[in-house]
Amino acid sequence: MSESIQVSAPSKLRWLTRNVFAIGMLSLFSDTGHELTTAILPLFLQSFGGGAIALGTIEGVSDASSSLLKMWMSHYSDRVGKRKPILIFGYLVTALMGCFAFVTRWWQLVAIRAIAWIGRGARGPVRDALLAESVPAEAHGRAFGFETAMDTVGAILGPAIALSLIGIISLRHIFLISFIPGSITVLIAIFLVKDIARAPQPHLEIWGSLRALPKSFWRYVSAVGIFGLGNFAHTLLVLRAVVLLTPRYGAVTAGRMGVALYILHNVIYAAISYPIGVLGDRTNKKRILATGYALFGLMCVLFMYNTTNLVVLAIVFILAGIYIGIVDSMERALAADLLPLSQRGTGYGALATVNSFGDLLSSILVGLLWNRVSYTAGLSYAAVLTLCGSIFLFVWKPQRFDGFTGS
Repeated sequence: MSESIQVSAPSKLRWLTRNVFAIGMLSLFSDTGHELTTAILPLFLQSFGGGAIALGTIEGVSDASSSLLKMWMSHYSDRVGKRKPILIFGYLVTALMGCFAFVTRWWQLVAIRAIAWIGRGARGPVRDALLAESVPAEAHGRAFGFETAMDTVGAILGPAIALSLIGIISLRHIFLISFIPGSITVLIAIFLVKDIARAPQPHLEIWGSLRALPKSFWRYVSAVGIFGLGNFAHTLLVLRAVVLLTPRYGAVTAGRMGVALYILHNVIYAAISYPIGVLGDRTNKKRILATGYALFGLMCVLFMYNTTNLVVLAIVFILAGIYIGIVDSMERALAADLLPLSQRGTGYGALATVNSFGDLLSSILVGLLWNRVSYTAGLSYAAVLTLCGSIFLFVWKPQRFDGFTGS
């Protein structure tokens, strides 16, 4: 039993396996399509008269819908011993985001995003379990850091494509372009991803599997849940930046600046993800993750200032990029270290479900406070919850499960 979970990784450890590469490419192309649509969603929503509440509702309902299948699909993959078919289904459904091009009411955006996020919910924890199984335990940080970095390269390419097309073609036509990377992800899932042979466990029952997860893992999930209650969607940052900049620069230029700031956020996110994964393998994942949670709280405090100064806004988006790079790499890598091999699907499903419901509540509550009280109230709520999650994580003492071999 130890508070610090550490390991010294071998210098020539082979971690870039076929599956790690394939899953990285899945994340790259999937996020290219996802972020292409996400970057222009706040601009498109304004044409329907939607504001922070509408955007928060879209993001929150999407996250809630994704949670509907996260737990069951991940448990099912443990039970049948196969993960690849679920990945193919998930990426196929997620590619439907391009249907935004055909909506005429903002509630239709909610419906399409919810359906697409069901696919995302089905594939996310299963992908994470397969990724954890595709490398030695000593390389979990690097594998998840690489996947996060590729995911974020897509998060740069998507908004960059959108930015280059704003004002040249309609927003609806930009949405249609997202079908291209979405189709590529389906082909990668079919032809490049390799299922790892695992014995089926037909006796597994979902509630029994959840109860059997290590107690230390559930304490960890509690910290993640507290943080998640304040971790609102970053599209709200883009919306706020556009609102601040529009009176000074005009709607079109402010829209482009908002997307440009989001690209900056994603560049930082991509740049930091793999180095953080390496650092996590060599030092202490828990403390790194707690620091990432605290950075989110700091970002909220800075964003309370009502400023059109591009340098200040850039600092906010840079901090957001740093924090998300830390959180996306370390949350899942630390979970892999806390879960036995036979329970990883169920464990990742539990983690993802808690995250989804946290995102649902945070996006809607922050959106309501933002719109009905003030943006300061929404950001204050988010800052308090995320800092509480950081403190919880700092004081939590991980326990090794029997047969623990991870970092």
